Amino acid sequence: MAVGGSGGEQPRSVARRAASFVGRTVRGEWQGIVVDPVRQLCSRGLPALTLASVATFGVIFFHDLAQRPGGTRLVWLLGGVKADLPLWLALLRTPVSLYVPALDLPVWAGITQLFLAFALAELVLGRARTLVVAYVTTLAGTLTARVMIAIGPGWGGLGLPAACGRVLDTGPSAAVVGLFTYIAVVRRAPVVFTLTGGSMVWESIAVPNLAGREHLVAVGTAIVLGLLHLREHALARTGVRARGTTTRPGPRTVGYRNSTRAAP
Repeated sequence: MAVGGSGGEQPRSVARRAASFVGRTVRGEWQGIVVDPVRQLCSRGLPALTLASVATFGVIFFHDLAQRPGGTRLVWLLGGVKADLPLWLALLRTPVSLYVPALDLPVWAGITQLFLAFALAELVLGRARTLVVAYVTTLAGTLTARVMIAIGPGWGGLGLPAACGRVLDTGPSAAVVGLFTYIAVVRRAPVVFTLTGGSMVWESIAVPNLAGREHLVAVGTAIVLGLLHLREHALARTGVRARGTTTRPGPRTVGYRNSTRAAP
């Protein structure tokens, strides 16, 4: 009877521990992804959303400009990036490409995601790091696409045909994916990470195109940047603790000035 009871208790104990772990994870993610940013917004006010507002306005502006006669050509000249462009020109247009939406996709859904990504990042990371993460993840996808096209078809599916060089770059979507992934890593938010990274993996499998690959590269780049940030933060904390240990007062000395004998 004791053995049977012990066997029944063990699965229930495992289930309780698993439920407790899930509960702690969800509470921590809610605190880091929702509660803390809302507190930041309440304390700093609407100026805390300046970067998100500028990014959203930029996408709306370029989308509206593309609907006018001759606007599509102008938008292309300002922020259109393709892999067959000279590298210097692609690098010059990449910052503007963050605000150039894909014309074949519903723009308002993309604008909502863009605003949420930049707003959350601005509140959690600050403006400078938000811009760095958005630009680096977008640039990583753009440059990796050039490498894949240069490799050519084959190589275990890594390479791409030359025709992909004439496909327009992802625009702001790579930055959005990169920001969500980076925040999920530094805030240890597995639900957000799964929704972001998992959706990109599913997209690349369901629709194997250039944009899907660039999104995967953006996810991978954001993971690396987030892990580097966590490592730097851990090293900084270790250094602070080490300095605190070495600066503790030692044993008091007694006797003459040159005496080094410790007090009992």
